[in-house]
Amino acid sequence: MLRAAVNDLVEAAVVDRRRVLQSGVAGMLSALAASRANALSAFNSRMKSRQTSAKHCILVYLLGGPSHLDMWDPKPAAPLEIRGPFAPISTAVPGLQFTEHLPQLARRADRLAVVRSVSHDNNDHPYMAYYTLTGRVSPVPLGANTVLAPSRSDDPHMGAIVSKFKHAHASVPGYVAIPELTVRMAPVPVAGGGRAGYLGPRYDPLSINDDPTRPIESLALPTGVTAARLNGREELLAVLDGRTFKTLRAAEYAATRRTALSLTRSIGGGGMFDLASEAPTLRDGYGRGRFGQSLLLARRLVERGVSFVGVHFNYMSKCDGWDTHKNNFACLKNELLPLFDRGLSALLDDLADRGLFDETLVVVMGEFGRTPKINADAGRDHWGLCGSAVFAGGGLTSGIVVGASDRIGAYPAAQPVSPPDVTATIFRALGLDPKQLMSDAQGRPLALSTGQPVPQLFG
Repeated sequence: MLRAAVNDLVEAAVVDRRRVLQSGVAGMLSALAASRANALSAFNSRMKSRQTSAKHCILVYLLGGPSHLDMWDPKPAAPLEIRGPFAPISTAVPGLQFTEHLPQLARRADRLAVVRSVSHDNNDHPYMAYYTLTGRVSPVPLGANTVLAPSRSDDPHMGAIVSKFKHAHASVPGYVAIPELTVRMAPVPVAGGGRAGYLGPRYDPLSINDDPTRPIESLALPTGVTAARLNGREELLAVLDGRTFKTLRAAEYAATRRTALSLTRSIGGGGMFDLASEAPTLRDGYGRGRFGQSLLLARRLVERGVSFVGVHFNYMSKCDGWDTHKNNFACLKNELLPLFDRGLSALLDDLADRGLFDETLVVVMGEFGRTPKINADAGRDHWGLCGSAVFAGGGLTSGIVVGASDRIGAYPAAQPVSPPDVTATIFRALGLDPKQLMSDAQGRPLALSTGQPVPQLFG
C-alpha cells in the first residue's frame, strides 16, 4: 500500500514536469497542487479499502503512565541517570530490544508492533486519560490536574463508539470496562474515563468493578431468587408489558432488560463471566491476581461476542499503579513488569490457541510516558512528550517498530503519533472509517476521530 502511494507521487511528479514544460512556470503551482491532491486521494482510497479481520478490541490501559524507557524503548547508550539499572534484552525481532524484565513478551515480539513516538504536550493524569481514551481535547483545564465527574456532555470513550457503530450482538454488551477508570485524586469514575458521554446511556459500558478473582457479586441473583423464580418473573413481566412496544425508548428499554437477564444467567454454568469453568492451569498462566484474571475475563468476553473490552489497570497492585514517582525500578522489577509480562503473554497465546488472535486487536497504552531523567526518589515523573503504544493481532502488521524517540527517549525523532492517531488506528482496524460522522450533545456532526491511522500497521 505504501509502495503504491509512493508510485503515485512519483508519477504525479513526472506529470507535473510535463505540465511545466508545456504551460510554463505560471501553471506550475496549480499543476503541482492538483497532482499532490490526486496522490493523497489515491492513498486515502487505499486506506479505506484496506480490510482487516478485527472483530473485537481488548484495550490494556496502564493507568499512571508506564515508563517507555524501562519497557519498550531502552536506551543502553544513554548516561546511567537516564538509562537506569535495567539491561536490554534481544527479542524475536532482530534489532529490537525490550527491558530484561519482559522476557516472555520479548519471545513474542514478532506478534507485536511497537510505536515509540506517541506524543502530546501535557502531563496531567485527568487531562491525558480523557485525551487518550476519547481522542478529543479534554475540558479539564490545562495544568490543573483537576478531576471532573462524567457527564452527558463528555466525548465518548472509544469503547462506546465501537459499541454504537460496530457491535451487532444484542444478547451481549458491546463494551465492557474491567473496571471503570478512576484516578488516585478521586477514586470515582472520571470524565472521559469509560462512559459514552453524549452518545447516551445505551452505550455506557457494563462496568465490572468487582475483583474477578472472586465471583462477580454485582451480577448475581438476590438471595432467595432461584433461576426458576427468575424465569417466572420474566414471564409475568412480559405479560404486563404486552407483546409490542409503541415507542423506540420502550423498545430500547426492553432490549436492555433482555441483555441484563442474559447477563445474570452468565455468572455460573460456563457463562461468559464464569472464570471457575476455566482450566486451573490456564488461570495460573495468566496469574491469579486481579490483573491476570481481568485479562482472562476479557478473552472470555470477546470469545462470546463482546466488541470492546477495556481493562483499565487502575490500582491492581501494591505499587501506586504505573505512576512511579518513587521507587520506579523496585516497583517495576518486583511487581508491575512480572505480572504484566505474564498476563499479556498468556492473553496473546490464549487468543492464538483459540483462533481469535487475527480477529482480536490488543492495544497497550497509558496516558503518557515518563521522564528520561531519574529523580531524587529513584522514580520517573510524568512525560507526555514521548511514550510508547503497542498493538497486536487484529490483522495488523506485526514484528515492526513505528517511529523512534531521540537518544534519551525525551522526544520523537521520527514520525510523531498523537493520541487521536491511536484512536483512528483502532477504529480503522475494526473496520470503522475514522471520518464517519456522529453527533455531539448539541447535534453537531463530528468525525469518530480527528487523527490518522498509523499507515505502517496496515501496509
